Amino acid sequence: MEHYAGMDVSLKETSICIIDETGNIVREVKVTSEPEMLVEELSKEAYCFKRIGLEAGPLSQWLYSALADAALPVICVETRHIKAVLKAQVNKTDRNDARGIAQMMRVGLYRPVHVKTIASQKCRMLLTSRKLLQTKAIDIENDLRGTLRNFGLKVGVVGKVGFEGRIRELVQGRPDLAAITEALLMVRRVLRQQLDVLNTQLLAVVRADEVCRRLMTIPGVGPVVALTFRTTVDVPVRFKNSKKVGAAFGLAPRQNQSGESNRIGTISKCGDQMMRVMLYEAAQTMLTRSAKWSWLKAWAMKIAKRRGMKRAIVALARRLAVVMHRMWMDGTEFQWTRDIAATA
Repeated sequence: MEHYAGMDVSLKETSICIIDETGNIVREVKVTSEPEMLVEELSKEAYCFKRIGLEAGPLSQWLYSALADAALPVICVETRHIKAVLKAQVNKTDRNDARGIAQMMRVGLYRPVHVKTIASQKCRMLLTSRKLLQTKAIDIENDLRGTLRNFGLKVGVVGKVGFEGRIRELVQGRPDLAAITEALLMVRRVLRQQLDVLNTQLLAVVRADEVCRRLMTIPGVGPVVALTFRTTVDVPVRFKNSKKVGAAFGLAPRQNQSGESNRIGTISKCGDQMMRVMLYEAAQTMLTRSAKWSWLKAWAMKIAKRRGMKRAIVALARRLAVVMHRMWMDGTEFQWTRDIAATA
């Protein structure tokens, strides 16, 4: 007899519900949220698992890898789908959630989520850590600008290099303000130094990666965008059609159709937010800063004339995702004209 399992994972404990192919509960148990404990419980000879459901979350990648290495048929399920199915429950408990996930596995009512490889997870950590340091440094600079303005001290237009000197110049002769700003400037200095360290690591990773170098032949696509796309897609063959990549990143419009009504809304904004932002910035750079023309920029400018620049940038971001995925799959570089692309 085939069995199905659902796991509701929390930081300390995981609720497991095992059911048979008729939907009857075989076993319910709580174990410590450690891979060894889960593998031990699910590897018993009494069970013949067809699917084991695991909700996507902070621990899902770690636990998924351990269960997969143990040859267990584990599936990472999208959080939105689990939430939509389980919200019909009167009482929300870990035990009931595990039951619901097990039933979803049995009837096949789920959408699997791709679990990134270890290499992609490390690159993703590099990108998020770099973004964190960059954001905190900018927050400190903006805070200094805002607070000093209250005393009539205007920082004005100044670059990153001259910012610290400009602040000291403004608070000169005001020891009380100088003592406060010096602490913030010291933190900012450390953040900027460590940000440079992470930028160096990022550039080293990109230079060593053939796919990233190929993606950077597209105008507007730099090292950060290329590496973000590389780590987000991870395994390109999981997209059977390149046109689905843009929708996976939330850049496709929503549709609400019922009867005679069929309304097309704004983009869904589902999927990876960082990747969506990076694609938007790359598209904006291509349209507003890139001097050299290409067939892709010409296509987007035609949309800008009809629908406006903002919609053109979104459309270009969506098409950029398609082009980048196709280049990755074909092993080709960006073709600046359609004639070259057709003969390539």
